[in-house]
Parts: sequence; C-alpha cells; structure tokens
Amino acid sequence: MTRTIRFPAHQIALASFVLACAALLSGCNTVEGLGEDVTAGGRAIERAAD
Repeated sequence: MTRTIRFPAHQIALASFVLACAALLSGCNTVEGLGEDVTAGGRAIERAAD
C-alpha cells in the first residue's frame, strides 16, 4: 500500500519568498556598511598622506 504525501507548495513558495526578501534587505545593509568602511579607509589614507 502506497501513501501519498500532500506537498504544500503554496506554503513553501511563501516561505521562500519571505526568506529571499529578508536576504535582500540584509544585503542592502551589508553593502551600505561596506561603503562606509571604504569611505572611512579613504579618509584615513588622506590624513596619513598630509
């Protein structure tokens, strides 16, 4: 006797969408932070050169 398991595709699709959105939003914060670090590094180099 074979049992079939119902696949909750809509729930998995919704969870995947939420996780993708969370990853994109956290990625924006990471890129912004990286830009600030690079800017701070450039200022430190300018001060050292003067």
